[in-house]
Amino acid sequence: MSDLQRLKAAFGLGARATGLPSAARASVAAVFRAGDAGTELLFIERATRKGDPWSGHMALPGGRVDPDDADSHATALRETWEEIGLDLTDAQSLGQLDDLDGRRRQIVVSAHGYWLDGPRPALVTNHEVADTMWIPLTELYNPEAFISYDYPDLAGQTFPGIRIHGDRVIWGLTLRILVDLFARLDQPFLVLD
Repeated sequence: MSDLQRLKAAFGLGARATGLPSAARASVAAVFRAGDAGTELLFIERATRKGDPWSGHMALPGGRVDPDDADSHATALRETWEEIGLDLTDAQSLGQLDDLDGRRRQIVVSAHGYWLDGPRPALVTNHEVADTMWIPLTELYNPEAFISYDYPDLAGQTFPGIRIHGDRVIWGLTLRILVDLFARLDQPFLVLD
């Protein structure tokens, strides 16, 4: 079975809502493509901005639901376009993962999957994004990349994470999205509380 077929099956399992009321909702796009080292997933590094709780974090493109958005899928499309100039309207929609609560933040996040055919698209970041990177799935579930992460703004607390590209770390809500994805793919991965 190809990676695309496996991803379709994983996202096709459907999404469970958190059941938690939230004043805020957000949506992110998990964008996949076939790369030289196998299937890749697109990540952004958020710009460092004072007062932004996700400042500098590794994330999937996305953001808060706008009142004009028809649904969370529309939010993922709009936010991906605004943040990195990637138009996903012609991408193959894979489905949605489980909604996740933001724990420390009063927000519920929906993750939608998309498959892009062809070469890597040119990306143009806005002021919210410092960088973009395509990471092979094999790098994400490599046990040697799993670390205990000491997040600088929460002194004395460690969190599970995945070290990528030297000093960057995927942790928190983005890591929880990956845990859901890889569980659906029956792929060994981190176990989170």
